[in-house]
Amino acid sequence: QVQLVESGGGLVQAGGSLRLACAASERTFSTYARGWFRQAPGKEREFVGAISWSGTRTYYADSVKGRFTISRDNAKKTVYLQMNSLKPEDTAVYYCAAGPSAGIRGDEYNYWGQGTQVTVSS
Repeated sequence: QVQLVESGGGLVQAGGSLRLACAASERTFSTYARGWFRQAPGKEREFVGAISWSGTRTYYADSVKGRFTISRDNAKKTVYLQMNSLKPEDTAVYYCAAGPSAGIRGDEYNYWGQGTQVTVSS
């Protein structure tokens, strides 16, 4: 089955850190770029960051640049989102996606995970 599974979400105080993981069930995902998106209640899903299929390039939204870091494991099956200096406005459901390019639009990705909740308290 083609599947992406996010994990690592939770409750953290402002200024704290969390690391999210996106595990891929399909070997072919190793050749796919990975993107991270988030969605808060009543808001549109927004781009957070992405990593190229090779893992050599990363891209970030201005709102998280300098605070969040995307990386992958050596097998390219698991991608991570390290989130530091978290702010209450980072509160959202975070989604991992896979696709042929490390784009900023959701429709550029073919597969999506179920999401993991991140809540940042003040």
